[in-house]
Amino acid sequence: MSQRDYYEILGVEKTADQEGIKKAYRKLAMQFHPDKNPNNPEAEEKFKEAAAAYEVLSDAQKRAKYDRFGHSAFSQGAGGGTGFHDVEDIFSHFGDIFGDFFGGAGGSRGGSRQGGRSQAQRGSDLRYVTEISLKDVLKGLQKDIEFESEENCHPCNGTGAEKGSTPKTCSTCGGRGQVVRNQGFFSMSSACPTCHGEGVIITHPCKACKGAGRTSKKKKLQINIPAGVDEGTRLRISGEGEGGYRGGPAGDLYVEIRLKEDERYERKGDDIYAELKVPYPLLMLGGEMDVETLEKNEKIEIPKGTQPNELLKLSGHGLPSLRGSRRGNLIFLVQPEIPHKLNKEEEKLLKEIAKLKGLEVKSKFF
Repeated sequence: MSQRDYYEILGVEKTADQEGIKKAYRKLAMQFHPDKNPNNPEAEEKFKEAAAAYEVLSDAQKRAKYDRFGHSAFSQGAGGGTGFHDVEDIFSHFGDIFGDFFGGAGGSRGGSRQGGRSQAQRGSDLRYVTEISLKDVLKGLQKDIEFESEENCHPCNGTGAEKGSTPKTCSTCGGRGQVVRNQGFFSMSSACPTCHGEGVIITHPCKACKGAGRTSKKKKLQINIPAGVDEGTRLRISGEGEGGYRGGPAGDLYVEIRLKEDERYERKGDDIYAELKVPYPLLMLGGEMDVETLEKNEKIEIPKGTQPNELLKLSGHGLPSLRGSRRGNLIFLVQPEIPHKLNKEEEKLLKEIAKLKGLEVKSKFF
């Protein structure tokens, strides 16, 4: 009886790379696994067939021989033979492959990871969002913040047990926090149902934390917000996050900056923009006018003949850069300021200007 082509068995092209071959074998191994197909000789045979193909194609030297000579490369006396005596032989040979299927048990019998309360763990990082104004961005500030965080219970020092008593090692898992179930040829590990993965049983719970080993605490901090921060800037404060577990280090606190909406200014990078209403005579004749900045009033030059929607710039009156000493600019969008009513003198002068321009204007409007 002729043997099937190894590439055909795995369902891959002859050009397939090692990752593709491994992936194809894993899929077949799961499909025809004996535990999934009990008392099924046909599935067991396909399981063995796939393993034989993978043994050859996963080895560069064997694959080269197979590509050149086919199955005859591994006939008796040719050297580098292939094949497995039984299913157990396959599991021992490819334990690393099968370990991935069963929760990281590693494919070896009786294998389990160490768990339980004896392991110190780092506390989680925390996120705090705070709002600041553009004036705060200009100078930077110190700000008081308040938030809640978990930490080890002080009366029991995080053990969860009443003072004077100690947690007892869980008899179900032997303190590992994990139990191992044999399923066919595999070992599957999961959290111990008795101690819920802790590895210990608390017979006399701490009254302060009710056996949790953790308490919630309000924390107050004064943080430094540097000048030039932008929307979304995150400030890392080391060791001010959630407290560590069983002697582990605390996590970090990340303060995220939000900018309050400003009625007057709009920020774009280090520059700020504002609308500037300019009386129409200044637009036509040019001159100076007082403008408000983030710090104080300044004078700005209005060039003669300035048009609506032109931009006028006050250099160095924007926001500082977070990465250097330079400051951005304050940029004004010019809008003409036209009065709703004119006094008699203004009206008289404007009519004379209109006459010089050859314009017809109405003296009265109905």
